[in-house]
Amino acid sequence: MKMTGLEQRLRRALAETSLDAPRPLCDLELPMGLDRLMPKTMFERLRPAAVLAPVIKREHSLSMLLTVRSHRLRSHRGQISFPGGGRDDGDAGSVDTALREAREEIGLDPGSVEVVGFLDDYPTLSRYLVTPVVGVVHGEPDLRLDDGEVAEAFEVPLDFLLDPDNFERKILGRDGLNVPFMELNWQAYRIWGATAGMLWDLARKVASLA
Repeated sequence: MKMTGLEQRLRRALAETSLDAPRPLCDLELPMGLDRLMPKTMFERLRPAAVLAPVIKREHSLSMLLTVRSHRLRSHRGQISFPGGGRDDGDAGSVDTALREAREEIGLDPGSVEVVGFLDDYPTLSRYLVTPVVGVVHGEPDLRLDDGEVAEAFEVPLDFLLDPDNFERKILGRDGLNVPFMELNWQAYRIWGATAGMLWDLARKVASLA
């Protein structure tokens, strides 16, 4: 299948990324004083996790697959996320974690995913250090959702997600601090928090090539 200019830019932006240590941390642009919530020593105790950012490649389009978390879950229910989760003892690394979780949550065949790069590690206040794995899925994905974890899967055009103008910076009040976060809205879907932060990282990486 022919590669579009958008796909070429995506691949170029991620070409030099790797899992080699030390991994870069996402620039969270956090305010002064937030170290009370996330001190430096906390990074050493964060549980490793990974998510898969699946880019669906069809003949004339590229889109990003996202999920709506099930309302049966204890945390972050109803929020929009990438398929992913904490690393299991049997996982060889972040790629294995991301592909395993995507298979378990949405039935995505690991063999259909071409890993093209990685985004910066993203620390969360829920005590995870998340490595985003970007993969291209060629053709129509055969999805089977685990309704205990995923309420819905949907796609957003990649060119929309890669446009920095579509992101808004918002403020969340937490423990007396004003914590900035990114948000973007596609149709009826509100994408915010860690997922939007990872997409913002991707958008900036691609925009830097312009």
